[in-house]
Amino acid sequence: MKISKLAILSSFLQTKHFTSLKKLKQFQEKRLHKILSNHKNRFYPQSLSLQDYPIIDKAIFMANFDRINTIGISEKEALDLALKAENSRDFSPVLHTSQGDIVVGLSSGTSGSRGIFLLSQKECAMWAGYILKRMLPKPYFKKRKIAFFLRADSHLYHSVGSRLINFKFYDLFQPLSEHIKTLNEQNPDILIMPANALKRLIQMPNLHISPQKIISVAEVLEDDAKIQIEQYFKQKVFQAYQCTEGFLAHTCEYGNLHLNEDAVYIEYDWIDKKSERFCPIITDLNRQTQPVIRYRLNDILTYDSKPCPCGSVFTRIKKIEGRCDDILIAKNLVGENFDLYPDFVRNAIVGFTQNLQEFRVEQDLEYLKVYIQPFDENTSEQIKQALNQMAQNLKIIPFKLKFFPYHEPPLHQKFRRIQKIR
Repeated sequence: MKISKLAILSSFLQTKHFTSLKKLKQFQEKRLHKILSNHKNRFYPQSLSLQDYPIIDKAIFMANFDRINTIGISEKEALDLALKAENSRDFSPVLHTSQGDIVVGLSSGTSGSRGIFLLSQKECAMWAGYILKRMLPKPYFKKRKIAFFLRADSHLYHSVGSRLINFKFYDLFQPLSEHIKTLNEQNPDILIMPANALKRLIQMPNLHISPQKIISVAEVLEDDAKIQIEQYFKQKVFQAYQCTEGFLAHTCEYGNLHLNEDAVYIEYDWIDKKSERFCPIITDLNRQTQPVIRYRLNDILTYDSKPCPCGSVFTRIKKIEGRCDDILIAKNLVGENFDLYPDFVRNAIVGFTQNLQEFRVEQDLEYLKVYIQPFDENTSEQIKQALNQMAQNLKIIPFKLKFFPYHEPPLHQKFRRIQKIR
């Protein structure tokens, strides 16, 4: 699949640094009008008012896959191609249509179902130009070597390659140790990896690379991981909040996370206004092959009202905390359900436990299962006291706890520190 370098450059040059809220609103209104007046599918209503569109989620989006995409591709056709690529580890095939070649991608399915995305050549070029503008260090037009670790490759990612950019994909289905020799030889300027993979990479004894920029993707970047990675490489870790539904946020040069509000229009579904936690409802301002309109994500974001020194008027996000699926169920002292956010558990354990190397928490119908390293009585007792103190502070009934030895999950699976098992 050939993606126009001229189209990528055009997208790169058109991506702006918005410092005026009025100009951003005008830009969004123009793009929204274009999307709503020209979506050409059988699922969404024919209306120029966004409020007339239903709020949907992944289940609804996938159930109506054939009606939402505008090029007549069936879910079976797309899924067959994506699964074949997953199984063979050959991600080069595309779907050939009367409207051009279409890239098919598959999400990792951490919410219990897998999403399929479709992108045209034009949309791949727009994405490539946009992400390069948002994530490349300055000076922009300098030769760069990019190492990209993820569970699946795609034409979408390779579209960033050019005479100036040497792009290499590293498959997380293979052990990290098998990549070290090639990674050292490439010695990338930009290193892009999921947070848990980054944590494990810096433990490798024969690693000899000096990246100028490190970007965490695909998973929650927790504070302890961020500190370890930054100390190892002696520089900031940036984030790219990218999912099946779009490129949603990036870290600016000051280390603050901003929503990409010139690429996606965001509505807020407040989970808890007091703590400023919300789920984003997104409308993609560019995609027409598979329009994404009023799609509610299952991610928990924390709003930050402070202006940023970078001058951008894009909304600041304090953090991406996890998924709504990861909100644990507790009981208050009168037996009513209490939503326990992942950060409460994470902070309680990290803040009150000495010598803890690694942990993971799962909640089933009866117990809170805590997987720890080291697995010993002293560490278990410290965590028990920390969680009981958390329960006392929040006025909830303490959990029944079970402790197990910690085992590293496979790198090709998204790492979830706190998880509710259904």
